[in-house]
Amino acid sequence: MTVLYRPRPSIVRRDSGLYGYERALARRGLSPIAGVDEAGRGACAGPLVVAAVVLRTEIAGLADSKALTPARRAELHDRILGSARSVKVVVIPPGEIDARGLHKCNIAGMRRAVAGLQGDLGYVLIDGFPVPGLPAPSLAVWKGDQVSACVAAASIVAKVTRDRMMTSLDDLYPQYGFAEHKGYVTAAHRRALAAHGPSPHHRFSFVTVNSVARSGAGTGMGENEMGAGVA
Repeated sequence: MTVLYRPRPSIVRRDSGLYGYERALARRGLSPIAGVDEAGRGACAGPLVVAAVVLRTEIAGLADSKALTPARRAELHDRILGSARSVKVVVIPPGEIDARGLHKCNIAGMRRAVAGLQGDLGYVLIDGFPVPGLPAPSLAVWKGDQVSACVAAASIVAKVTRDRMMTSLDDLYPQYGFAEHKGYVTAAHRRALAAHGPSPHHRFSFVTVNSVARSGAGTGMGENEMGAGVA
């Protein structure tokens, strides 16, 4: 069983920049370093997308994906894919989330993403919470996409990948506005659910969708026909 390992105490100054963690770990021989993050955890429609990234060189302008404009995210996404040592993306569909539960899928997706990276790893930085069972020592970093370059890179890859998938879904289901809200719960999304009922790409285990499915709103169908899922 992999044991979570923290390197010898080291001060990483807030003004040391986004590469402070990576430099501190590299000084102790704990490289290459992978960053892991996900996109779509809080959405009620669409997949959960997990990305793991090992950077080869420093990339100027990296930041938390949520703090960047769509155009800037797309630019950095292409730069990351073009220069990184290794990138792995795992897509977990809504049906699997409903069957296994969101957090279990999140943990499993992070394990799969790290396992899919090329080459041996010295360390893994994870956004948010610990993930047991990784092939290298690891550390969960609070708001990791704001303080670690490789985690920020993973957040960008995951978000751009997922946003593009949701935009493609919008072509198939234009009534829901997926291209606009990307499957997150907004007032417009709630109105679309009430008017049309859930699509096959909604997460029926989420209360916002489950309540609509149980009522048969927008479909003329009752709970048994819709498959209400688990509250």
